[in-house]
Amino acid sequence: VQLVESGGGLVQPGGSLRLSCAASGFTFSKHYMTWGRQAPGKGLEWVSSISSDGSRTYYADSVKGRFTISRDNAKNTAYLQMNSLKSEDTALYYCDRGGWAPDNKYRGQGTQVTVSS
Repeated sequence: VQLVESGGGLVQPGGSLRLSCAASGFTFSKHYMTWGRQAPGKGLEWVSSISSDGSRTYYADSVKGRFTISRDNAKNTAYLQMNSLKSEDTALYYCDRGGWAPDNKYRGQGTQVTVSS
């Protein structure tokens, strides 16, 4: 199993970023996918999950209405569109195979998102 996140960077408050998670080594279309994050000095936090066929999506209250999770099973890739970014969204964002679990062993290396003026 390999999960590779990309798309992070430095963005001003109110800006947008689109994160990608390229998956390999397993049948992507059969698994939920999840995004989590870890802010500096804080614990891991669940952000969003999507069902295997993309028909069901779930969001933490802190990002609901601003973030959109999606997936392209033909490309074995999951996405997280982040709009109206706030300084408190600054974190290392991870992609997980399956549902949320703090100790999920199927997790990428992460991509850094920094929201700052």
